[in-house]
Amino acid sequence: MKRFCLAAALLFALGVAVADDVRVGPQGPGFYRLRMGTDEVTALLDGTHPFPADELLTHVDRTKVDRLLEADYLASPVQGSINAFLVKTAERLVLIDTGAGPLYAGDGGFLPTALLAAGYRPEDVTDILLTHLHRDHVGGLIRNGTMLFPRAIVHVNQADADFWLDPANEGKVPTILLPMFPGAMDSLAPYRKAGHVVTFRGETDVLPGFHAIPAPGHTPGHTWYLVTSGQDHLLAWGDTVHVATVQLAEPGASIRYDYDEQAAAVSRRRALEEAAAKGYWVAAAHVSFPGLGHIRRNGDGYLWVPANYTRTP
Repeated sequence: MKRFCLAAALLFALGVAVADDVRVGPQGPGFYRLRMGTDEVTALLDGTHPFPADELLTHVDRTKVDRLLEADYLASPVQGSINAFLVKTAERLVLIDTGAGPLYAGDGGFLPTALLAAGYRPEDVTDILLTHLHRDHVGGLIRNGTMLFPRAIVHVNQADADFWLDPANEGKVPTILLPMFPGAMDSLAPYRKAGHVVTFRGETDVLPGFHAIPAPGHTPGHTWYLVTSGQDHLLAWGDTVHVATVQLAEPGASIRYDYDEQAAAVSRRRALEEAAAKGYWVAAAHVSFPGLGHIRRNGDGYLWVPANYTRTP
C-alpha cells in the first residue's frame, strides 16, 4: 500500500491520473509537427476553452446536439482547442493565427511556451496570417501591450480590418460579438503603429505558397489560407468549424458567434466538400489539438480523420 501511495504521488507530480480522486494535471508542451512537401508544419496549442455547444449552436435541434456529443463520449460544455499553426518554408517562418493570448482569462496564452518548446522564438516569426480578427485569433499578438513578434508582418483581409477596427460598427452586431472590437483594436495597435500590418482584398497570393481565399460568414472578411508545398496542400480554415462532432454531421449548424450564420454555413459546406474531394490536409483552429487531419464524406455529412501520430515529422 505504501509503495502504491509513493507511485501515485509521483504520477500525480507528473500530471498523470491514477484514480478518480486524483485530478489530471497540466499536459506536456503543446506542439505537434508534420512534414508537408518541403515545408514543416507545427501545430501550437494556445489553450482550451469550455464551449457550451448546446447553447451556442444554431440551426440544429438541441436534442440532436446532445445526442451527437454523447455518441462521441462528450457533453456540453465541450473543451474546445485554441490552435495556431506555424509553417516553416525555405525563406520564411509563417504563423497562422496567434491564439487568445491574455484575452480568455487564463484559458489561453500558452502559445509562446509551445513555440519555445518547439524550438522557435517569437522574433523568428517573419509573417503572421490572420484568418479573422476575433479575440481568440489575435489576442496572442501582444504581451503587456507590446508586439510579441517584433519582426513579423501581419497580413489580414481588408474587409475584416475595415469592420473590426472601426467602433462605428459596434451597433451592427449582437452583444456577444462586442468584445471582438477592443480585442482586435488593442492587439493590432502596436503593429499598426510600427507599420507592420498589411491588408489584402479578395482571393490572392499573400506570400509565395500561401493563397488567401475569402470565406465570409463567420466574419465579413473571414479567410482561408491554402498552403502549397510541392504536390501537397494544407487548408487553414480558421473558424469554419467550432464543434466538429456536431458540425461535420450537420454542416448547416452555425454558431452565435457567426456574423452571418447562413453565409458561414455556405462557406463551411464549401470547405468540407473541397477538403474531402481534393484530399487536402486541414489545419483547424478549434478541432481537438493538434487540429491537423483530413476530411472524408460520411453519408450526408463528413468525418474528421486526425493525423496519424508520428514521433518525428
